This record gives sequence, C-alpha cells and structure tokens, in this order.
Amino acid sequence: MDKDASPIPAYDPSLPPVYDINGISKILPHRYPFLLIDKIWHLDEKYVAGIKNVTMNEPFFQGHFPENPVMPGVLQIEAMAQIGGILCLNTVPDPENYWTYFLGVDNFKFRKMVLPGDTLEITCELLQPIKRGICKMAGVAKVNGKIASQGTMTASLTRKDA
Repeated sequence: MDKDASPIPAYDPSLPPVYDINGISKILPHRYPFLLIDKIWHLDEKYVAGIKNVTMNEPFFQGHFPENPVMPGVLQIEAMAQIGGILCLNTVPDPENYWTYFLGVDNFKFRKMVLPGDTLEITCELLQPIKRGICKMAGVAKVNGKIASQGTMTASLTRKDA
C-alpha cells in the first residue's frame, strides 16, 4: 500500500478507536495469550488499520530471546492476520455467524526487528472482491513509520453452522 495513495488516515491515539479491545473480543474468538491486537482505528469496505502494543510481558519473550527480546515474525504475521480477519468479517452482514481461517501467506518480508515498547501499526487491504468466502489481502506492519514486515495473506470465511 502506497502511503500517498492510501485512504487510511494516519494513526492518532487521541481519537476514539473503531474497536477497542472489548469490541475486538466480540468479533474475534482469540483470547489471551493469543489475541495479538489491541485496537482498530480504521475500517471500511477495502481497508483496515490496527495496533499491536508490544510489551515485555508477552509470554513469548520468555523464550524468544530472554537476553535479546525480539517479537517472532510468525506472531507479526498472526497479528496481521487477526486484523485482516476483522476486515474479512466486515464484508458479511452477520459476522458473529462466521469463522475466519488462515489459509496461507505469500512473499512475506521482515525488514526491522520488533522489540518490547514498540507499537506495530498494521494495515491490510483487500486485494480482490471476496469470492466463495476467500479473502486475499496485502498487509504491512510498521514501527515508527518504518516497515517491519509485509506480505500477502489468504483467509477463508466459513459459516459456523456449516
């Protein structure tokens, strides 16, 4: 996503979120320690933007790496997938009746270490209209305006009663 062409406003922590952690918990089934996002600040038909506040209290820092804590890339992808899941669920009129399942990642790059104290600003863009429940998205995670990770993800929207 080109910053100049993006309709996503810059993150402003003083503005009220679209979804705070309580709103996110009503949409996504994930719970601690696997709910990896804290806030959604923008959501429309094609874009979503959210925050992951990285703290030393994260359980994965006990082992990755105790003397040099770095957020694992796979968890950056998971945080991005959770934010992307909110975008996918936003396309159906009854999101409470759907699950989002992660199907794949492509062309992921990790460009900057993510450390305790960082705020990951994650944006996802729907790359094509959803067909047969398949959501394809491009995601970017930034820390202080610099790209930390980016790539494309595919997810499936599946009715809970199916």
